[in-house]
Amino acid sequence: MSVRKVVRYGEESLRQPSKEVHKVSQKIKVLVDDLLDTMYAQNGVGLAAPQVGENYRVFVIDVSTGEQPLNPMVFINPKIIKKSGACISHEGCLSFPEAFTDVRRYANVMVKAMDRNGRAFILEAKDGSLLARAIQHEFDHLDGILFIDHSINRFEADEVLKKYNLPPVQVEKLLDEPELAKQIDELKAKQIEDEKT
Repeated sequence: MSVRKVVRYGEESLRQPSKEVHKVSQKIKVLVDDLLDTMYAQNGVGLAAPQVGENYRVFVIDVSTGEQPLNPMVFINPKIIKKSGACISHEGCLSFPEAFTDVRRYANVMVKAMDRNGRAFILEAKDGSLLARAIQHEFDHLDGILFIDHSINRFEADEVLKKYNLPPVQVEKLLDEPELAKQIDELKAKQIEDEKT
């Protein structure tokens, strides 16, 4: 078990799609342990294998806070089988030290995956919870998608990236999410209305 170097934004490997895990071998278990050690060492909420230079479909998450006991979750070969609703998520990433920006996310997700022992499980995360957003964030890494690809305002995202000496948003990688964008616009309009009353 060891703390690994986290690949920074700008490295081409973060854009590579990851390969399926055919067997939860000792090598994969060591990778899981290293991901957890690295995530905790960096005070992260989640970490995907490509972020430590391993292009396998594996990520880890722990959304426990404060005095709560650690609750590491392992996702091997995850598949998002249901998603609905929309929310604005203020996100950062261990591959983007200190840079945060607002992105579009689904509020509810259901994921099917294997745990570190190769047992299948299904998990549902709702209401724009940190877990729901973290699952989507880490899942994206496995397809070479980064959180800034979901930026609500790419110019704002560029300003933040520039501030932390990171490369700008790759415009060609920005995701066209009309359904999510529409729902988020409705959410914003409702918030403005609520503030007036």
